[in-house]
Amino acid sequence: MAAETASPLPSNTFPSQPTKITSIKTLAESPGLTSIPATHTFTPDLHGQVTSVPEGSIPVIDYSLLISGTPGQRSEIVHELGRACQDWGFFMVINHGVPQKLLSSILDRCRGFFDLEEEDKQEFKGNHVLDPIRSGTSFNVSVEKAFYWRDFLKIFVHLVFYSPTKPAGLIEISLEYSQRVREIARGLLTGISESLGLEGSYIDKALDLERGKQIFIANLYPTCPQPELAMGMPPHSDHGLLTLLIQNGIGGLQIQHKGKWVNVGTHPNSFLVNTGDHLEILSNGRYKSVLHRAMVNSKGY
Repeated sequence: MAAETASPLPSNTFPSQPTKITSIKTLAESPGLTSIPATHTFTPDLHGQVTSVPEGSIPVIDYSLLISGTPGQRSEIVHELGRACQDWGFFMVINHGVPQKLLSSILDRCRGFFDLEEEDKQEFKGNHVLDPIRSGTSFNVSVEKAFYWRDFLKIFVHLVFYSPTKPAGLIEISLEYSQRVREIARGLLTGISESLGLEGSYIDKALDLERGKQIFIANLYPTCPQPELAMGMPPHSDHGLLTLLIQNGIGGLQIQHKGKWVNVGTHPNSFLVNTGDHLEILSNGRYKSVLHRAMVNSKGY
C-alpha cells in the first residue's frame, strides 16, 4: 500500500475551532465538523497490516484459580501466565473478584470528568510530566508535530493517593478501584515470579512494590469524522511492570504480535493486562514489553 500524506485543510473546514486545541472532545463536538485538522492527521500506512486472530487466541487467566485453586490448578495457571507473558505480552484476566458495579462506576466517573466544562478541567491541567494530577490531550504536546485524537486524565494513586475533586464521587470510587487493582497486580506478579522459576515473593521484594508508584490513567477517544487519518495513541510500550485495562465496550485497542497488528476485542467484567518495560528488564528479555496502540472510530470511546 502506498503511503499518502494528507494536505493541509482550509481553516473554514473546522467550524468553531478554537485557536489552540485543549480538548479533542470539544473539537469533536464542534457543529458541522466533517474533517480533522492537518495537525491531527497521519499517513494511512499506520492503519495497514492489521490481522485478525481466531476467537479465544488471546490467553485467558482465571485469577480465582491463581489465588485459591488447588495446587494442580494453580500450577497450571502459573504455567499459562508464563506462556502468555512470553508469547503475547498480553492476556485477559477473569474471575478477579472486582464487582461489575465498581468497574461501571469508575468508567462513569471518568466520563463525568471529561464531560466537565473546559474551565473546570483546566484546574487539573498540570504543567510537568511528574505532576500528580494531569489532564489534557494528545500524548506529549511539548515534542509532537502531529497530535493524537485523545483526551486523558492521569493521576498518581500510590504511594500517595491523589484525585481531582470533580466530578462528585470520583475521589471515593477511584480510591477503591485503585486499591483493588493493586491487589490484583501483586497477585499476578506473584504468579509471574513463580513462572520465571523464582520464589513467589521475589518480584515484590526485589522491586519493593509497596513503595512503587501506581498510576491511574483514563483515556477518552471521541467520535472522529475521519478515523482513517487519525490515531488515538501511537505505538508504544508501557514503562512499568503491568498495565491493567478496562474498556467501555467499544473496541480500538491493537497489539503487535509476531510483527503484525492484532485487534483486541472487549470483554465484560475482565481486565486486559499487558507486560511493560520493567518486566522485560527483570526477566532478562524472556517476557517482552508489548507494543500496542489505540485506533479511533466514528463512535468514540
